[in-house]
Amino acid sequence: MVASVEYNLKHMKRALALAGRARGKTSPNPMVGAVLVKSSKVIGCGYHKKAGDPHAEIEAIADAVKKGNKRLIKGADLFVTLEPCNHIGRTAPCTEAIIDAGIGRVIVGAKDPNPKVSGKGIRRLRRAGVKVTTGVLKEECTTLNEAYNKYIVSGRPFVTLKLAMSIDGKIALNSGGSNQPISSKESHAVVHKMRSLADCVMVGSGTAVADDPRLTVRCGINGGVNTKAPMRAVVDSRLRIKPTARIFKASNKGEVLVFTSPKAPKNRIKAIEATGAEVITLPALKKDGRVNLKRLMAELGRREVLSLMVEGGAEFSAGLLEEGLVDKVVFFIAPKIIGSGGLSAIGDRAVKTMSGMINIKNMRVEAIGCDIMVTGYICLQG
Repeated sequence: MVASVEYNLKHMKRALALAGRARGKTSPNPMVGAVLVKSSKVIGCGYHKKAGDPHAEIEAIADAVKKGNKRLIKGADLFVTLEPCNHIGRTAPCTEAIIDAGIGRVIVGAKDPNPKVSGKGIRRLRRAGVKVTTGVLKEECTTLNEAYNKYIVSGRPFVTLKLAMSIDGKIALNSGGSNQPISSKESHAVVHKMRSLADCVMVGSGTAVADDPRLTVRCGINGGVNTKAPMRAVVDSRLRIKPTARIFKASNKGEVLVFTSPKAPKNRIKAIEATGAEVITLPALKKDGRVNLKRLMAELGRREVLSLMVEGGAEFSAGLLEEGLVDKVVFFIAPKIIGSGGLSAIGDRAVKTMSGMINIKNMRVEAIGCDIMVTGYICLQG
């Protein structure tokens, strides 16, 4: 009997919800949820909790056994948000466990872009006589692992640019002045949640010097769950940041990296390294002497950084956008006006033609306290 669309959607939504429980904890692995169903009854469920732990499919089978449903597994339907693996990595292949358990049908949300898996898991199951249905809630299952998907294909992190600005697009006063936050407390809570889910949080030298941020995750985020501390990083081509900066004083809360260029003075490098931070010297661009941002992304990828959250400043943000390195934007817009004395959110970047504009797609607008949060994806097609 062919399962109904409603049946497939219902249980895949449950698998997605399970996968989301591990948000921010599975890197460099994807988030995956799985649900075992027999005669319309859920007999087991699970999700991948962290790298090195059993995969979601294995967790669901084990859960069914634990609940006394072992005899029901044979011939059951397995809903899984991502294609089951068919290779030996940190754990054994999930396809073999599925086949050995006698599962009759596997419903897959999204194919795994990993060349070691892509399509091979599905083919292995079908060769073994397991019925496979693909593409159920494909878009949602793909978006769930947008950072993993980019990393596994390109070797570079998925970059989210977060900026807080006035309603006229300014992030601070040109004169410096007070570093009082523009956005609301509610927006700050959302930002800390975003940090807790990222592998790395990064700022440019302008923000590091002017605002002296810690870039840590405030206590109480994620409902009190003990989350990993994200890596924290500063891009500072001439190493203007001081060893007394607050980011170094909280160095026990996540690794601290400082990316600089060959122009950085040797004595400043030693002073920063003495704080416990790691200084990485990367090639500079000939046109302006700034760190080569594409090389920066490659280095982060080498360190298995899948998701990078950038929190400014203006020139650093402009550089990332000009190089086509931003995937997603999150703008917090406060109901305030700064005027001509303010610093533009994207620095001095200017376009000469309408075709030079950077377009945003799949935009979502939400009210966060008294602010507006605008989320969207960079449209590479223009």
